[in-house]
Amino acid sequence: MNRKRVTLAQVAAEAGVAASTASLVLAGRGSELRLSRALQERVRAAAERLGYRPNAVSVGLRTGSTRTLAFISDSVASSRLAGEMIKGAIDAARARGFLVFVGETGGDVQLERQLLNAMFDRQVDGLVLASMITHRRALPPEATRSPAVLLNLEVDGATDVPRVLPDEYAAGREAVGHLLERGHRDIHLIGAGPTEDDVPPFSLGAQQRLHGILDALRDAGLEPASGSPVIQWLPPEGFRLTSQLLDGGVVPQALICFNDRLAMGAYQALGERGLAVPDDVSVVSFDDVSFAQWLRPGLTTFALPHRAMGKRAVELLIDRVEAAKDDTGAGDEAVAPSLLPMPLRVRASVREVDAATAVPRA
Repeated sequence: MNRKRVTLAQVAAEAGVAASTASLVLAGRGSELRLSRALQERVRAAAERLGYRPNAVSVGLRTGSTRTLAFISDSVASSRLAGEMIKGAIDAARARGFLVFVGETGGDVQLERQLLNAMFDRQVDGLVLASMITHRRALPPEATRSPAVLLNLEVDGATDVPRVLPDEYAAGREAVGHLLERGHRDIHLIGAGPTEDDVPPFSLGAQQRLHGILDALRDAGLEPASGSPVIQWLPPEGFRLTSQLLDGGVVPQALICFNDRLAMGAYQALGERGLAVPDDVSVVSFDDVSFAQWLRPGLTTFALPHRAMGKRAVELLIDRVEAAKDDTGAGDEAVAPSLLPMPLRVRASVREVDAATAVPRA
């Protein structure tokens, strides 16, 4: 059944007062203006009986804040992998008395522009612009109409817009460290490498993972035993690249796969050749997607901290919204991105080897 919105005039008529009086009472200014307690209670009781709710846009125009935020992404909302970003964003917003409007563009620039304009038409206080895949992009001009934070996105050059990103570089270094601590020296890369240029150009996360891996190896006086770059990080590619490595007569001590889907394909290729993880080959990966713990053996991988990233982005955004409202300013100076650690999920895909005697096996 359709039900029209209860108006302030109806509340005033129900309470037997002027609309201006009802407005002042419901705005919490009754005592300030010395209205009697009985009158105030009568107005509030009338509003309660009628189910009156103030118009958020009107309140926003009067107070300068609607306590709403926009969350616009390419495909985060429909992605099981990255949907935790939205959960973290909503949790952080709720904790500070804000609501979040979510929109998804599917990567369509025109739709993104329309969504941004629609959000600002609804007087949102700020914007989170998010992506499922970590990459660089230009900040759309429409996004400068309010305080904004980029989530899983980076821009070229210095900017005063906060960015929240996973610390892919540190995870790459730690992946190497995890293998080195267990005696591995013969380390092969599946998905990128062996040089800094052998990586998908559009993926900032891939570049940073590879950079961390190569720096950690060089710090240990090592280089990748091999690298196999590929554009699509999917199980068939992991199977194909690992099979090619084995076809070359090499059984690696360890594989670093650039995501869990590649690792799944690597598991299958190794199994078809009668090789076991980790007894014959150790495997480390990234992302910690849902199936990583169900592979046999469970896959040691670095988790993307999506929920923490969404929470951090909204916390930074509300800080900027409140700073702008208080006219304290958020500063125009360039800010470094907030890098959140990628937790290591240690499972059963890495073995201990004797580094003094272990050699690559043909």
